[in-house]
Amino acid sequence: MPNLDLNLLVLLVLLACGIFSHNNAVTIAAAVLIVFKITPLSEFFPLLQQHGLNIGIVILTIGVLTPIASGKIPGEAILKSFLSWKSLLAIAIGLFVAWLGGRGVKLMTHQPNVVAGLLIGTVAGVAVLRGVPVGPLIAAGVLSLFIGQS
Repeated sequence: MPNLDLNLLVLLVLLACGIFSHNNAVTIAAAVLIVFKITPLSEFFPLLQQHGLNIGIVILTIGVLTPIASGKIPGEAILKSFLSWKSLLAIAIGLFVAWLGGRGVKLMTHQPNVVAGLLIGTVAGVAVLRGVPVGPLIAAGVLSLFIGQS
């Protein structure tokens, strides 16, 4: 039997979990990485590893800011958000979550061995708890609080 590529097997399991949990982000990411892994595109893994997270964050930020740019959230509503206690609480929570995400990026960069566990936990949360697949960076941030990484 030829050598079993355990990394490919993990990607296949993540692909299956993504499909099972209807998590398009995990499904597409795992499928793209499988294609890269089994083709000559694998030479681009160092580039993906170095810049992929930052590119993803930029794309995510564009998606979050689009309602402001398109006018779906009017400027007046943004200004009024500083007058309501609920909006002020939302701002504070947004700051906290962004801080956690920053800790998560650092943790995932310095300890990539936790990434698989974070992804599995996120996919399981989507599949079992009917959650939303937005959690790996925040989960890493929360993990950093527990394990003492900054």
